[in-house]
Amino acid sequence: MPSADRPHRPDKALGDFLRAQRGAVDVGRLGLPDDGRHRRVPGLRREELAERAHVSVDYVVRLEQGRTRRVSQAVLESLADALELAPDERAYLFAIADVTQPKASRPAPAQRVLPQIQQLLDGMRDVPAMVLGRRQDVLAWNAPAAALLTDFAALPPEHRNVIRLTFLDPAYRALYGEEWAGIARECVASLRMEAGRYPEDPALAALVGELSVKDADFRSWWGSHRVRGARPRSKTYQHPLVGPLTLDVQQLTVEGQTGQSLITYTARPGTPSAEALRFLLQWSASGAPEGDAAGRRAAGEAERRDG
Repeated sequence: MPSADRPHRPDKALGDFLRAQRGAVDVGRLGLPDDGRHRRVPGLRREELAERAHVSVDYVVRLEQGRTRRVSQAVLESLADALELAPDERAYLFAIADVTQPKASRPAPAQRVLPQIQQLLDGMRDVPAMVLGRRQDVLAWNAPAAALLTDFAALPPEHRNVIRLTFLDPAYRALYGEEWAGIARECVASLRMEAGRYPEDPALAALVGELSVKDADFRSWWGSHRVRGARPRSKTYQHPLVGPLTLDVQQLTVEGQTGQSLITYTARPGTPSAEALRFLLQWSASGAPEGDAAGRRAAGEAERRDG
């Protein structure tokens, strides 16, 4: 089993992340002096990171080898500054470091969709929408989302996961066309963020292990330790019925439900994508009258299912 199937060890995660970020630093852009030695690996050397972060080289070695798990906030800030981490990367660094308490004392809460949220989904008849939980599990959806993406009701509950579908479901993967690689890498980076928040989540470890074994791209990208938080963006879907659809994707936090997000897909008015989406939803409404009930059934399953 590749080492990538163990996202839940805080000590190993911290060391792996620091090494990956150290190797990604553009030393030429930093203007570091050339001492004439050939760099066998890209990025900062340990002694260069130690100097920039104002810590000892031995301390960097212990961090990267997992021999130091508790790190002060001041040291983390110095390391983040020295590595020039982006906001998402900085948040991930703090999440995987034991700054205040061991992560094992923070179990992941159960995933349940409130009836009010399902009612909201059912009322969004012109907007594809779904609720994602931890690990990008699809907890509930409406008929437009099923028409746009896939018939989630036809999938076993354990397969209703956006990242699993992106890598292992050929039809779902085909929706992204030539953009698949970029979107798939974003999926992996998002899952990395989740692993930092819930390193003891056995279902997440199982998902990472399965994808690492079954897909070489996932295994490679997981090992790069890239992280990314949620943000609005546009995606172009190659839909088998209506052709290309460029949609704005918004991810909204569901208040009071830890780790849950409401995802919506909208087309800009007056565009060919808006017309294509309108046709798709009309077709869905006339050809799949039971679609709205699918999301309600999923919500019921989510209520009965522990996270």
